[in-house]
Amino acid sequence: MGVSGDAHVGKVDTMPDSTGPESRMPVATRPRARALVAAGLTLAVAAVTATGCASAEEQVPTIGYGIDNVVTTYNAGTVDGATSGARQAFVRVQPGFSYTGPEGTAVSDTDVGSAHPVPAEALTIAYQINPAAEYSDGAPLTCDDLVLTWAAHSGRFTGPDGGQLFDAAEVAGYTDIDRVDCVPGAREATVVFRSGRSVVDWKSLFGATSILPSHVVEREAGVDDLVAAVEAGDVEALGRVAEFWNTGWSLVPGELDLSRFPSAGPYKLESYSEDDGLVLVANDRWWGNRPATERIVVRTKGEGLAERVESGEIEVLDVAEGSVPGLDVAGWEVAELPSLGVEQLILSSTGVFDSAAARRAFAACVPRDQLFETFGTIPEHTGAPLGVVDARFVARDDLIYPSVATAADGRYRQPDVAAASAAGPLTVRIGYRAPDQQRRDMVSAIASACEPAGITVEDAGSPEFTSSALRRGEVDAVLAGTAGADGSAGSTERTTAMYALRSGSGSNFGGFANSRVDQIVDQLAVDGSTSATLALAGEAENILWTEMPTIPLFNQPRTIGAAEGMHALDPNPSRSGTGWNMDRWVLRR
Repeated sequence: MGVSGDAHVGKVDTMPDSTGPESRMPVATRPRARALVAAGLTLAVAAVTATGCASAEEQVPTIGYGIDNVVTTYNAGTVDGATSGARQAFVRVQPGFSYTGPEGTAVSDTDVGSAHPVPAEALTIAYQINPAAEYSDGAPLTCDDLVLTWAAHSGRFTGPDGGQLFDAAEVAGYTDIDRVDCVPGAREATVVFRSGRSVVDWKSLFGATSILPSHVVEREAGVDDLVAAVEAGDVEALGRVAEFWNTGWSLVPGELDLSRFPSAGPYKLESYSEDDGLVLVANDRWWGNRPATERIVVRTKGEGLAERVESGEIEVLDVAEGSVPGLDVAGWEVAELPSLGVEQLILSSTGVFDSAAARRAFAACVPRDQLFETFGTIPEHTGAPLGVVDARFVARDDLIYPSVATAADGRYRQPDVAAASAAGPLTVRIGYRAPDQQRRDMVSAIASACEPAGITVEDAGSPEFTSSALRRGEVDAVLAGTAGADGSAGSTERTTAMYALRSGSGSNFGGFANSRVDQIVDQLAVDGSTSATLALAGEAENILWTEMPTIPLFNQPRTIGAAEGMHALDPNPSRSGTGWNMDRWVLRR
């Protein structure tokens, strides 16, 4: 039927996994260790395991994992879900045909199945689902689940009022799909792209945390055949589907109907409470290698991460450097490395910032050099040079970055009181997810720099904050990572960063719209050549430094650490977070 519309930390025994996220080189612990590495590289220090000691150690059945974000939904695809910690918490609960590895690239996950291009006039990808794949409730993983993913992210389905039915954060790649050929219940699907739209980043589509159980949606939305509803464009049925997809997977501590949350990964969700955290346990129906540790407890921002590290409740930590006051990781192996995500200010296009002149005036007092020196540096960093980020579509370590970044022309580095005063007195509310000591201090530094220009900066950070507050007019700017992410973010592909500035994209929180930027984004999505990127990204930056929808700052430094006795932990500074291979983690004491 055609539907249209792992640095190992500690003493380690390598846990081979030929198909899913794999283990890597062993690493030992040492007091106050600082293994300073570039993104994606394995921690490497001398092993200290003595052969005679290994037999005395016992494996700990539960590992605590602390992240600098909140988990409010099982659906990482919604606007708020994409900025939350859902990707980091559920990367091994909701696997897909790929995952974002430590190098920031899409890596095939053959436990789930295979995806490969087939000869055709337009880009056509054949997806084959593993015949053994099933959810923890016994339902099979089928092409119906891929149809749901595409429908939700395609941007194709609107309601009677013309608004989007699905509250999807990302549409990149999915909007270029012409149809998904799927016989309901089948284990294969053929995805056909529109003519001329050979998407460069197609391997990221249908990846980890994007595929959700369509059989749950059908049951909860009262739709007998989701594939048929999508094929027919049945707005009434799809409205019910979208309503559940948007809100039906919300996570509230103490209120969990497990029938709505089946897993197709090595872990499944067992419980969620304020006292016990988000508890993941081994999924008995998982068809791949059984998880090395039976139980992972995810602890999130606002749950007293520093105190839980001190008490021994957390053995793995993945947070922004300086974000958790009082954090003491003495005796841990720690990597401080730059995130693939860029810390930035996302500005509204309405209210106080309804003109580009006002946005430029504010940018003129933001002390980007000072912010980098104070909050963005990593001592003794041995990877690619760090610094203020002057380009939005090209990473700092890209060979063409210096050429693309010339559009900034050294501007907006130091406060320029005269230029910042040009728009007259302004009051700017900057929001971010609290508690976050680093972002709090950054807002304070910006306020001090802007005050002489008559610009009052108010700290609007709160524990309930989401980046979508910007579109509701509750704040004037958001301090967050790439595409508004609160915690770990980014990849080596420029897709997410580009589409966060494309009109109509759910991740475009500021509502920025420029037809030429839209054209550039659409072209770069299908042309990844160096020549095209150099020319088009450079043109885009000239527009963006004039229109100023965002103010890029620096690659966020991440602190990723593991307690003594941890094995098979591989720091991942991308949007997957270090939990990307949590099913290989082992803690021995």
